[in-house]
Amino acid sequence: MSETRGFPRHIRTDAGEIDIRLMTRADEASVLAFAQGLPTHDLLFLPRNISEPRVLTAWIAEIERGAITSILAVKDGRVVGCGTLVRDPLSWSPHVGEIRMVVASEVRGQGVGRALSQETFALALGAGLEKLTVQMTVDQGAAIALFEGLGFRAEALLRDHVRDIQGKTHDIVVLGHNVAQVQAQLEAYGVPGAVAS
Repeated sequence: MSETRGFPRHIRTDAGEIDIRLMTRADEASVLAFAQGLPTHDLLFLPRNISEPRVLTAWIAEIERGAITSILAVKDGRVVGCGTLVRDPLSWSPHVGEIRMVVASEVRGQGVGRALSQETFALALGAGLEKLTVQMTVDQGAAIALFEGLGFRAEALLRDHVRDIQGKTHDIVVLGHNVAQVQAQLEAYGVPGAVAS
């Protein structure tokens, strides 16, 4: 899925210099430390709790199987963000991918999330996906605004869809994006190479 995208990539953000690279089994301990440092509320929109070691082990197995592509944002040798593109070519929706993204609190609002979302979006374009979805709790206003800035639009509200460790339920908003339409627009303007480089 990532053959059209060159990694690692070096990006300058307001948080400083960030390396964006593909996640591998060698990253398991550093990604676990990153996930365990996140507020639990930030993990609610993910299908599984990535701060659990067995979940992380299964995640890496899915990366190795090719069902998931995950990229890491690394600052000074420490993971500060992760963007993931999930797809299931054997499902009824092989043309649809899901973006999942989490960013450490200390680098939020400094361009790290934007860089990760753009890189993950470019992976989706390179994979030939026609539609992307992303989901988050409704109170994650900055993340919703970030994805709306990429052209995502609200498609569904799932009431009381997740339950936190205190037992409180939270609504999830699902945003969607027609990637095929964006790809056609880029080609019309002659810039698809800029996205795939």
